[in-house]
Amino acid sequence: MASVLVHTAEEPVTFPARAARRLLDRGDGDAALLYLALLRHQGTMPPRALAGELRWERGRIEAAEQVLRELELVAPEEPPPSGPEKPDYRQEDIAAQLEGSQDFRDLTGQVELRLGRKLSTPDLGILLGLFDHVGLPADVIYLLVCHCAEKIANKYGEGRRPTLRQIEKEGYAWARMGIDTQKAAAEYLKRYALRQREYAAYMRVLRLGDRLPVASEEKYLAAWQDMGFPAEAVALAYDKTVLRCHEFKWNYCDGILKRWHKNGLHSAAEIEAGDRPVSARNRPASASTDSDFREYAQELRRGKEP
Repeated sequence: MASVLVHTAEEPVTFPARAARRLLDRGDGDAALLYLALLRHQGTMPPRALAGELRWERGRIEAAEQVLRELELVAPEEPPPSGPEKPDYRQEDIAAQLEGSQDFRDLTGQVELRLGRKLSTPDLGILLGLFDHVGLPADVIYLLVCHCAEKIANKYGEGRRPTLRQIEKEGYAWARMGIDTQKAAAEYLKRYALRQREYAAYMRVLRLGDRLPVASEEKYLAAWQDMGFPAEAVALAYDKTVLRCHEFKWNYCDGILKRWHKNGLHSAAEIEAGDRPVSARNRPASASTDSDFREYAQELRRGKEP
């Protein structure tokens, strides 16, 4: 019997038979798609890092990840070491590590150069915790320190430096995401840089200038990026928000984008073709008039308002 599949010259992705049986028995399409995405990356990326690629919101990818854990197709999530479990490193512990580990000794010198100051005993204890207790390699910790330094400098100015507590918090987040190799760190930093560029594009189309978003604004921007909206689509949502509210409102703009996402509209072309008033959808975009917007506003008032 001839194959019904279209074969390509690309390298195939091997799908284990046991995983296929478990996913078919479960019947969860999102879990199957997430597992396929993980296979495509050879399991080198944590599941939640694939939200942007899959154009899923956080809740959706977390639910799919939980199904994969229940099916024992991804490793169980381990809580990060913290609280009383974290060793209380004393000065002699630090001295012994500096004496016995060339990697830690080199790391200490590199971090002091990057931060422009001598590390105190408590600082060294935090650094040793990331190295010895959390288990991050020295090269990954140095990338972490550089990343934190750039974040603080971008936010507060070139003269500001991160504290070791801030670096420790970010280090625990990296450990939870499985960023424990130089390759994984490089991939994460690349994605982070892309996300920041897209944030900047969002801020510009929202007429908010070149400033960095505050934490509450960043939550909206991250959700829009995870849903797969380019800046051009956010610009359309901005225009509709201002036309309706006479000013920009984050929650109203978010409601418009969520409705578009639910309807499968993401690019500017898709939105302009699929979200025009019913009576205008068979006319070219150039035929849109003020009456079209009034009809759109009436549709919103009849129950479609976000």
